[in-house]
Amino acid sequence: MNPGRIVLIIIGSLLVLAGLTAGAAAAALGLLAAAQRDDGYLSVPEETYSVGSYALTSENIEVSSGISAGDNVGTVQIRGTNPDGELFIGIASETDVERYLDGVAHAELGDVTFEPFSAEYEEIPGTAAPAPPGEQDFWAASSEGAGTREIDWPLQEGEWTVVVMNADAAPRVTADLQAGVRSDVLGPLTWWLVLGAVVLVLGGVALILAGILTGRKPGSAYPAAGGYPGPEGGHGPYGYGVAAAAPEAPVFSAAGAGQLAAGGYGGPYPARLYGELDPGLSRWLWLVKWFLAIPHYILLAFLWIAFGVATVVAGFAILFTTRYPRALFDFNVGVIRWSWRVAFYATGVLGTDRYPPFSLERTDYPADFDVAYPDRLSRGLVLVKWWLLVLPQALVVGAFSGSGYVVVRQAGPLGGWDPSVGGGDWDGPVDWVTDPAAESLRSVGGWAVGISLLALLVMIAAVALLFTGRYPRALFDLVMGLQRWSYRVLAYTALMRDEYPPFRLDQGPVDARDLPPAGDAARAG
Repeated sequence: MNPGRIVLIIIGSLLVLAGLTAGAAAAALGLLAAAQRDDGYLSVPEETYSVGSYALTSENIEVSSGISAGDNVGTVQIRGTNPDGELFIGIASETDVERYLDGVAHAELGDVTFEPFSAEYEEIPGTAAPAPPGEQDFWAASSEGAGTREIDWPLQEGEWTVVVMNADAAPRVTADLQAGVRSDVLGPLTWWLVLGAVVLVLGGVALILAGILTGRKPGSAYPAAGGYPGPEGGHGPYGYGVAAAAPEAPVFSAAGAGQLAAGGYGGPYPARLYGELDPGLSRWLWLVKWFLAIPHYILLAFLWIAFGVATVVAGFAILFTTRYPRALFDFNVGVIRWSWRVAFYATGVLGTDRYPPFSLERTDYPADFDVAYPDRLSRGLVLVKWWLLVLPQALVVGAFSGSGYVVVRQAGPLGGWDPSVGGGDWDGPVDWVTDPAAESLRSVGGWAVGISLLALLVMIAAVALLFTGRYPRALFDLVMGLQRWSYRVLAYTALMRDEYPPFRLDQGPVDARDLPPAGDAARAG
């Protein structure tokens, strides 16, 4: 993929992110606007506030310049009741309030929390007794008397202070108070944000699709009925030659061979993952691989946004045409392939010291991923397989690639995840917790704390490398099997195939079912 296409995808991804952010803001403002309909206010609960001095004041309320009462930017409402007498509530400029209460003992309200209610007060000493507040003429809004008193004050430029006192200016102020605010601009602002979100998302999608389609080279995918295309002298099943000898092909019974030929449950799965363990791995390089891979992570973050957009577009295309647009298919396979190389190098396997290429295409690299392009896909399955049918697989994959407490943490584009980070961990806003003890282990953002089986195995391999200079082969094969299962589920979730992923742990650099017959492998060698 040339730099110009990458730039288009990055700009498009940024626009999509901005649009989604604007959409989330619109949703939040829309909820607030709905909550204050019918002249209502967004109010805090009514609570009892009590001080032993002459007045209770608020902290300084600063309103930005250029806002006037006629702008209808917002209105503040303060309601209160003095259970023992008459109450005064007023709001005035900070300067006038300070002059009025100069030398008068009063309290300034600080932090307030609800459920349970608590209030902090800063006591300001003084010896003077104030004049009755109702006799002052500097109040921007005020109300006094028995029963419930209320002021409604439109926001306007300046620095303001709310004052609550007994109407006769006596000490020991006790009042049941409630404050609220409303704004007439929330509704129009919501619609402007919705419009902006639509424009940004559509513009971002257009740029992403332009980046995917412009100057595209035809992708290389597995043929549906077998075959192992790839660069000459490549690795593993993609051309046995200089880099590696072909693994010995397994011998199957007649029944087993028939099952493989039929491509049944026990046969090859059309999403194929390969990784070849390099000999002579560095003892220490794994300590910094995650840092060296940061440029990949940055680009992949944008590519996975584009992956999500392409998957959504492909979903609609499948729904109406039963076909996955080939350009989008090749791009999405390329994104997963790129992510797999980075995971194989940096965090998910540590199987090679060769720096991964910045490419969506197949290259002569000891890790690869591909999916056979489907001729037709089911219209009905596209509606349910990415969230409902995949759930049993997600639970299993989450058990070994998520934490010990989070069974599934699903995110990424359209229910997928970025397997280049954290060894293929599922990560995101949805989690199904299987152990009640996880509640006590939740940390920042409400996530459960734990380490995945996959991450633990890679950590053990790293320690073995550090002290012995060798990656235990059996451990590598197990890690590859777990990753292979995860990536099959990812391909199914991303709508690439209708065949349900097998509940099967195929260990080793390549699934044995993907290998050619022994005679063919020998001739290829």
